[in-house]
Amino acid sequence: MLNYPAAYQSNDESKLSVDQALYRRIGDSVRARSLVESFTIPIRSGRAWTIPKGHVCRIVALEGPQVGDLNIWSLHNPRERMWAARTRQLQQAHVSVFDRLWSNLPYLRPLVTITGDSLAGYGVDEYGGRVHDLLGTRCDPYVNRMLTGEDFHFHCHSNLTRAIAPFGLTEFDVHDVLNVFQCTGLNADDKYFMKTCPAKRGDYFEFFAEIDLLCALSTCPGGDLSVPMWGPDARDPLEVCRPLGVEVYRLNDSVLDGWTSPEVAQYRGLHGMVLAGRG
Repeated sequence: MLNYPAAYQSNDESKLSVDQALYRRIGDSVRARSLVESFTIPIRSGRAWTIPKGHVCRIVALEGPQVGDLNIWSLHNPRERMWAARTRQLQQAHVSVFDRLWSNLPYLRPLVTITGDSLAGYGVDEYGGRVHDLLGTRCDPYVNRMLTGEDFHFHCHSNLTRAIAPFGLTEFDVHDVLNVFQCTGLNADDKYFMKTCPAKRGDYFEFFAEIDLLCALSTCPGGDLSVPMWGPDARDPLEVCRPLGVEVYRLNDSVLDGWTSPEVAQYRGLHGMVLAGRG
């Protein structure tokens, strides 16, 4: 298959590239970081937490394969949040080390940069599957009701909704996710597929907070996705559900030499509109 050029390219490559030496140093900074928070998210639940800018967050498969649905907002302005679609275009549909997760308009800046991924070597399997998915989005009770005629309250959308309620956010603030540890692709009919999660006990996905963040993670009720949740072979996948761990680390100042928190997008136009009285 021929490799067609990517659509989103910059005349100034620095706009879309990262200082790999800096982020490699952050990723390798095991001895130059201090644990400030650690918790476990039980199966079929969710939790929200804050991450100060300049800190690192690691998501860990504590007991084996388990998919986690991640949402990210600016802590001080939750209207700014992760934009999965633009991240797919600027980075990839499946992300790994040195990729960034970008925020929505009118902000458009990297919220996080990925600094560690124990599954980075998974590559592309024989079905075209890759890990850490931005193609799909969270499971939700609305689609479940449509497909099965039944109500189930612990889909990722519901888990995330419950998780962010203590922070004053609602269902309307839940957005398209990064499916951490999830293996997906498009089949020969151009339809979305999900494969069994390849993560093993101890596998991790780590990112660096470019600004102050509010994050929320759902332990998917589909567990490792080895059991169909919909269709003629569907059954409750409770036995393949496992918890996920979250760790937040403070970095020594020396590790962050050369790093500055990104500003919001520079466009300040009026989208071609003219304000009354300004002719």
